[in-house]
Amino acid sequence: MYNILTLNKISKFGLDKLDAAKYTCSDDCAAPDAIMVRSAKMHDFAFAPETVAVARCGAGVNNIPVDACAKAGIAVFNTPGANANAVKELVIASLFMASRKIADSIDWCKTLSGKGAEVGALVEKGKSAFAGPEIYGKTLGVVGLGAIGAMVANAAKALGMSIVGYDPFLSVKGALALDPAVKVVSDLDELFAVSDYISLHVPLNDSTRDTVSADSLAKMKDGVRILNFARGELVNEQAILEALESGKAAAYVTDFPTDAQIGAKGVTAIPHLGASTPESEDNCAVMAADELVDYIEKGVITNSVNLPNVALPASFKTRVCIIYNAQDGMAAKISAAFEGSAVTSLVSAEKKGIGYTAVDVDCAPDTAKLEAIDGVIRVRVL
Repeated sequence: MYNILTLNKISKFGLDKLDAAKYTCSDDCAAPDAIMVRSAKMHDFAFAPETVAVARCGAGVNNIPVDACAKAGIAVFNTPGANANAVKELVIASLFMASRKIADSIDWCKTLSGKGAEVGALVEKGKSAFAGPEIYGKTLGVVGLGAIGAMVANAAKALGMSIVGYDPFLSVKGALALDPAVKVVSDLDELFAVSDYISLHVPLNDSTRDTVSADSLAKMKDGVRILNFARGELVNEQAILEALESGKAAAYVTDFPTDAQIGAKGVTAIPHLGASTPESEDNCAVMAADELVDYIEKGVITNSVNLPNVALPASFKTRVCIIYNAQDGMAAKISAAFEGSAVTSLVSAEKKGIGYTAVDVDCAPDTAKLEAIDGVIRVRVL
C-alpha cells in the first residue's frame, strides 16, 4: 500500500485515479510515499525518508524546494498545460479590463446606489471617465510561447489583434501550435517596441525577474498595457507604479497583487484567479495523479522539473531505478553492479546535474552494492 499526503484540497477526479486497493490518501500522513500539493509552501517542509515524489497540481513550482528534492532523490512533477485554458480565458478578459476600465466603472456605479431617479443622468455624465480603446487591430506582445502563451496568442489573433511572440526556447511542438500569422521575434526589445499590450507567460528565475523594469519600459510604447498572469516578480513593482503615474503605462493587470499595487492608479488587481476554475483543478489533479502512478509503480518520469523525463518499456519483471549525481564514470559503475544479471533493458538520462537510470532485470540485484556507489542518491526496486 502506498501512502499519499495531500497538502491542499485535491480534486476528487485526481484522487479517484489512485486505485484504492494500492493507495491511501490523507492530509495527515507522517511517512508518505508521495505528496500532492497545490499552493502550500514547502520550503520548510520536513520530508520523510520514504517520500520519493512530489506532484504539484499546477505549472509553477516556486512553492517547492526543487533542488533540495533532487539532492534527496525526490522527483518533483508539475502539470504543464492542464490549467492553460483557464489562464488563457482570464488573460483575454484582462485585455478588455485593461482597455475599457471595466473594474473601475463597476466600482463607480456602486457609489450611485440610492440616487434614485438621478442615476440615469449621473451615468451619462460620468461614463466618459471610463472610456478606452478597442483591442481590435492593436498589437499584443506575448512573452513566452508555452502552453498558455500559445493559447493566448491564438485567441487574441482570432479577436483581430496582431500578435508578436518571443520565446528563446520555443519547441517545434510549440511552434506548430501557433497560428501561422503570429510573428515570432528573436529580440525581446523588438517586441517591446511595437506592442500596445504585453502579456507575460514565462517562469520566474534569475534571467526573467524584472522582465518589466524601468529600462524595458523605456523601450515600450507610451500608454502600453501590461498583463501579468505568470509571476508577480516578473514586473518590477516600483518601475510599473512610476510608469502608471507618469502615463508611460496606461494599465497593469496582475494576478499577483501586492499591498502597494492595490488601489494604485492604473492597476487592476486580481486575487490569483488564473487557474481557479473547477475544470482546471480537475485537469491538474488528474495529470498529477497519473504522473505519480507512472513513477511509483513503473519508474516512468513525465513532466518532472528536477529529473529527466524517461519513457520505459510497459512490461518488466524487476525494475531498478537509480538517481545519482551525474559525473564521469557513473554509467560504468552502475553497469558494473549488474554484471552477472540478465539485463533486458537499460535507459539513462540526465538533467541539471542529476542522472536517472532504470534497469530491467530478471531478479533484484544487491541494492546495497548500488547504494554504496559514490554519487548514488536513491535506489528503488519495483
